[in-house]
Amino acid sequence: MKQRRILTGDRPTGRLHLGHYVGSIANRVKLQREYECAFIIADLHTLTTRPGKEEIGEIAENAREMVLDYLACGIDPGRSVIYLQSAVHETYELNLLFEMLVTVPRLQRLPSLKEMAKSADLTEMPFGLLGYPVLQSADILGPRAHLVPVGRDNESHVELTREIARRFNYLYGEVFPVPESLIGDVPTLVGTDGSGKMSKSLNNAILLSDEAKTVEKKVRGMYTDPNRVRADVPGRVEGNPVFIYHKTFNPNQAEVEDMADRYRKGRVGDVEVKEKLAAALNAFLEPIRERRAAAEARTGFVDEVIYEGTLKMREQQQVTLVAAKKAMGLTGVWNKISRKAEAARKKREKSA
Repeated sequence: MKQRRILTGDRPTGRLHLGHYVGSIANRVKLQREYECAFIIADLHTLTTRPGKEEIGEIAENAREMVLDYLACGIDPGRSVIYLQSAVHETYELNLLFEMLVTVPRLQRLPSLKEMAKSADLTEMPFGLLGYPVLQSADILGPRAHLVPVGRDNESHVELTREIARRFNYLYGEVFPVPESLIGDVPTLVGTDGSGKMSKSLNNAILLSDEAKTVEKKVRGMYTDPNRVRADVPGRVEGNPVFIYHKTFNPNQAEVEDMADRYRKGRVGDVEVKEKLAAALNAFLEPIRERRAAAEARTGFVDEVIYEGTLKMREQQQVTLVAAKKAMGLTGVWNKISRKAEAARKKREKSA
């Protein structure tokens, strides 16, 4: 039985942090053992909110850093395809074909687009951002993915892809599998400042590549219970970022429960709790840092991973595009014109 295919990925904004690991990377490492996985470096999607030339100039290095983190966390290029979206030209053609199958009002009903425009401080909706979900559909349907891992807040984008696939198949014939959402309770990790989720732009992130001393410094500065002015004052554990991180990354949960009990009773200080958290985080991150350093030391290795994965994806999507254009009849249009043009040219040459 043919293995089912998964498509997921990230926009290349540089090094990844603990929030990325908890929210997606750890799950991808598991999924690659069960499915044929394709991980997209979605650089075209960065243009929807970051189209500046300087920002585009950062994409290559950001992609390398992101893929280094992929490899360090256990994503295996021998099992999975890691590829650069903008280098797969078939995606552009499929995007154009799919744009004809969806209306503007349908796209405007997607709540995520307004949120993206707001977070990027855009006062008007760019055409590219409005069409962002259609390009996502091309990303998913190009490799004919069967499953797309998403949280419930992004399920609407996969549903649009399903609509496009069904409409294409109805109009032209069965070409695309109708993908399914692989829904998970995608966890989010609160930032070190306790306000919102972890984000590099908010300067509240612990990177997967941070050195041990950097981790210790960031943990020392973490937000805890603002009402706890001394170690003997009972503190709040629920919602406390330090204990959230302990619960997520400290394998010694008996130690965590003991500290939580003493914290509630005012019998342990923030210093001890944070020191033990820093130790737990560094124990978790050290193997990742080592694998990252090993991959980085192999000159050109990351570029080769991206290059080889992109070539594989091009081959897959060329097959898809040919099938789609043949089903639509577009291939026949060119064939008819080119045959007559060639015949006319040969006739002129013969009579000359």
